[in-house]
Amino acid sequence: MAAADPASLGLTPAGRRSALEAYATEIAPCARCRLAEGRTQVVFGTGDPDANLMFIGEAPGFHEDKQGFPFVGQAGKLLDKLLGGIGLAREDVYIANVIKCRPPGNRDPQADEIEACEAHLFRQLELVEPRLVATLGNFATKLLTGKPHGITRVHGRPQEATVGGRTVTLYPLYHPAAALYTPAMLRTLEEDFAGIPALIGEEPAPAAAAEVIRFPVSAASAVATPPQQQLGLF
Repeated sequence: MAAADPASLGLTPAGRRSALEAYATEIAPCARCRLAEGRTQVVFGTGDPDANLMFIGEAPGFHEDKQGFPFVGQAGKLLDKLLGGIGLAREDVYIANVIKCRPPGNRDPQADEIEACEAHLFRQLELVEPRLVATLGNFATKLLTGKPHGITRVHGRPQEATVGGRTVTLYPLYHPAAALYTPAMLRTLEEDFAGIPALIGEEPAPAAAAEVIRFPVSAASAVATPPQQQLGLF
């Protein structure tokens, strides 16, 4: 069954929620890649379907796979804390991952897995229509920008892009898990998060002045990493 067309729903909050729920049901049995073999369930997304701010992480971990929601482990607790520091809560934003199924052993997603799954993320972006898209870590940042630049180079530097005919602001951030492995990064995350309220309040730049990113971006060229690398957070 095809997902509901958001235009036919008038893009009301109830319409967005209905369309997202319908699409989540549609892709629950997804078997486009090998990750379907070991998952407990597809981890779709959660939060306010009418949010101006959408966070995009990498992939579900152990707790996300069991509970069915993104960012419910230690990285999720830190994300909640960072949101609280700028006066927001999880209920105020929408949260999803590039990959909807847990990679075995929490290994990095592989390029063909991202390519198989990216259409699900792009559909979520079309339905939620966020103004600000915060990419958490290398994989989400490379996929959404279509560029090979690592998160260390671009974090905290907003960039305008036209996504699906709409002008949005992409805001690369370190993945919260990076601060769990490297506590000194917590301060950097807090500083970058402090820029979010102003970005949400800003009017989008004119589409003609923005870089055009047409979905889908080639995951193989933008996100591929050597198989021995782990934790694409930096």
